[in-house]
Amino acid sequence: MNDITGEYLLSLSRNFMESRVLLTASELDVFTHLADHPHTAAELARSLNAEERGVRTLMDALVSMGVVEKDNGVYTITDFVASLLSSHSDKSILPMIHHAAHMWNSWSRLTAVVRPNPELNETMAPDGLQAFIGAMHVIASPQADGIIRDVNPGDAKRLLDIGGASGTYTIAFLKASPQLKATIFDRPKVIEMARKRLSEHGLLDRVTLEPGDFYLDILPKGYDLAFLSAIIHQNSRVQNVDLYRKAYAALENGGRLVVRDHVMSQDHTQPKTGALFAINMLVGTEGGGTYAFTEIREDLASAGFVRIAQLQSDSNMNGLVEAYKP
Repeated sequence: MNDITGEYLLSLSRNFMESRVLLTASELDVFTHLADHPHTAAELARSLNAEERGVRTLMDALVSMGVVEKDNGVYTITDFVASLLSSHSDKSILPMIHHAAHMWNSWSRLTAVVRPNPELNETMAPDGLQAFIGAMHVIASPQADGIIRDVNPGDAKRLLDIGGASGTYTIAFLKASPQLKATIFDRPKVIEMARKRLSEHGLLDRVTLEPGDFYLDILPKGYDLAFLSAIIHQNSRVQNVDLYRKAYAALENGGRLVVRDHVMSQDHTQPKTGALFAINMLVGTEGGGTYAFTEIREDLASAGFVRIAQLQSDSNMNGLVEAYKP
């Protein structure tokens, strides 16, 4: 029991992700189609009568898991995998996997079975926004100081933390740079969470709290550094270009934007955490996903940014990309 860590417990909570990817691919009979011949995502979507975005995201996750191979946009499986997962193979284990898919539905009811009182369930359920912002703090807190060192704020005087949540990264910036003052821009309810955390750290006097919605509102202006952390994955590329343009307008000439997020390999299959996270965006957003550096660079350039570079490669949503306003 002494060997249990927080990361171990978090890994247990995420074990379902790879299972769900394999179950869905099996239910769609993806492997039978690939056993017949290699497919691109578009070809496979037509064969499955499915949406290409969903198929591509699913297939890239399977590649990251080592089940499927990808070369120049074409997906294949080995003869061994085909023998186990094609419905045409007499050695197929698909019936057992389909049984597991049926079990998924039963197991998803476990909480309600253990505690069947619906009124009690409703009373005990945490507020969604509070839980989400709290989770973001848990994730960000251990890595914030390291991220800020890699960003290297230098002699920046005014920071704009776009969608800054409860202020975890703003706090790290301010502790690293005594001359820095910051603005957190986020939704009104989130701003109040930030106010509480900043007060606890004694930093509220160095921060302006600006309520707003970056999808609808313009951003405040006059900054030499802007930070966009764990935001772009929830957006389509069109939405990201629009947000980059708002960040561009918020910066002074010569100002720098730093984006922290998953930064994928060119084929979108590495890191594995990013490929699986793209599934989360597929089921949870209308157009979100994880993006390769070339895509991020192209979208930043479309918004007017120059000197675009990747500061840090990605292993667990800690990729960093910087860009400057000329």
